[in-house]
Amino acid sequence: MPDRSVALDRDAMSRTLVRIAHEIIERNPPPDPAAHDAVAHPLAIVGIHRRGAVLAQRIHALTSALAGVAIPLGSVDISFYRDDLGRRGGAAAPVVHATELEFAVTGATIVIVDDVLYTGRTVRAAIDVLFDYGRPAAVQLATLVDRGHRELPIRPDFIGKNLPTAHNERVNVRVLEVDGSDEVAIIPAGERVAG
Repeated sequence: MPDRSVALDRDAMSRTLVRIAHEIIERNPPPDPAAHDAVAHPLAIVGIHRRGAVLAQRIHALTSALAGVAIPLGSVDISFYRDDLGRRGGAAAPVVHATELEFAVTGATIVIVDDVLYTGRTVRAAIDVLFDYGRPAAVQLATLVDRGHRELPIRPDFIGKNLPTAHNERVNVRVLEVDGSDEVAIIPAGERVAG
């Protein structure tokens, strides 16, 4: 892959996730037990399958350590919530994963984690899934890569890296748990993306 450009290697990805975790806790500090009148909404981290769920697991471990409490973790499958189901090229049927939200969604502040923010349609679908389980107090978005080209009015709250790309380029996020290595690369048009 001669034209492939690595935007984040393993160490840069790790540092980026640590920074995102710090930003999440700064914006959503754990409640002070001494403050009796403070209104705090429980924080939860929810990843979008597939690689967003892996990144959510990492961010969950980091935020729980920073907060000193176990923050709930969940994952959502958006396969049947997509507005382009049946129109996407490639696979005839989506690969379905389990949605796991084993905490009260209603009243929680939920940070959705996605690997790449592009058009905004994946995030819109994830929000639809959440609202089928309850009514969160707030929904925030953390993304490892924001590549622009939004089609919906969705803006991330926590961004790992802005990567301006052309429409015909692909951003390939690889994670150790799925792909055997950690890396973010820009792939030119026409090249096959592994994973």
